[in-house]
Amino acid sequence: MADLVPFDDRDGWIWFNGEFVAWREAKVHVLTHGLHYASCVFEGERCYEGRIFKSSEHSQRLIDSGRMLGFEVPYTVAELDAAKAATVAKMGFKNCYVRPLAWRGSEQMGVSAQHTRINVAIACWEWGAYYRDLRLTRAVYDRPAPTTAPVHAKAAGLYMICTISKHAAEAKGFGDALMLDWRGYVAETTGANIFLVIEDQLHTPKPDCFLNGITRRTVIELAKARGIEVVERHIKPEELAGAQEIFVTGTAAEITPVHAIDDLTYQTGPVTRMLLDDFHRLTHSHVL
Repeated sequence: MADLVPFDDRDGWIWFNGEFVAWREAKVHVLTHGLHYASCVFEGERCYEGRIFKSSEHSQRLIDSGRMLGFEVPYTVAELDAAKAATVAKMGFKNCYVRPLAWRGSEQMGVSAQHTRINVAIACWEWGAYYRDLRLTRAVYDRPAPTTAPVHAKAAGLYMICTISKHAAEAKGFGDALMLDWRGYVAETTGANIFLVIEDQLHTPKPDCFLNGITRRTVIELAKARGIEVVERHIKPEELAGAQEIFVTGTAAEITPVHAIDDLTYQTGPVTRMLLDDFHRLTHSHVL
């Protein structure tokens, strides 16, 4: 598997502050502010048949996330879109995962770093299915309240509790962890939004303390186009037992059926299959 090749020892190119750098030479200093104080934002995007899915929406979210962390990404949406497309082309991929990121550099060290350079890099690599036979267990940590963190930014620091929770789930034999929010409602997995099919309706948590994912919004649009009623609301954990189907969505996850949550089991039902087909048609069409 390509994933087993170390990410710092690969052939290829990475777009780094406006120019291409050999993959192995795309480095930052150990005293980079983004490493010490999590002043880093990023995106995850999929390229299908040579076209990045909803590239401009991702570029805008990267810029917005930087502003939530108090810095300006020094490129426009159009410039980021062009750089991502150029990176995919230079790597020669048709289907791949694209990772743009922006972070504060090493010019200052300390909590306050107003005069650091904002760096931007873009890498891409071939990456298949994120999940296989997805089974979830309760996460170690909950999603924080909006008053305690920039919860609507795709910020590196917010994923600390995700890594801890996913590692703990994997140690117990599960594929990922189901995170609740600080009030005890169902939120998401460590890297994907969640949907429940309940009596022909599609229910999904309100994204008031976590990312309103681009794939999440796409699936809602697809469901509504099919005449499926979509209900965004607070969902109690005990309601999971009443769902006929459950699936998760995300750039990496795409649409992935959930087969179990602890002792609860689920089948891949007709609604999930229909949305899987619709999503595949959309992402492989010429209009993205």
